[in-house]
Amino acid sequence: MDDSAFTLFIGFGALWTVMGIVAVIALLKADGQKIRFGKWGLVVAVPIILPLLAAFIFAIAQRTP
Repeated sequence: MDDSAFTLFIGFGALWTVMGIVAVIALLKADGQKIRFGKWGLVVAVPIILPLLAAFIFAIAQRTP
């Protein structure tokens, strides 16, 4: 039960992240724009996503007994 606060924190963080992504997509679709990712979209997204994934994997590996 010591990890319940950590689990809630990660759960709410993931929920807010998903809600933010859905909100951005909804705003773009409401304006009639196409959703597409080009080279510059990947240049921005990859440096954000890779460290997050690495941190999550590291945290999972360290917490596993």
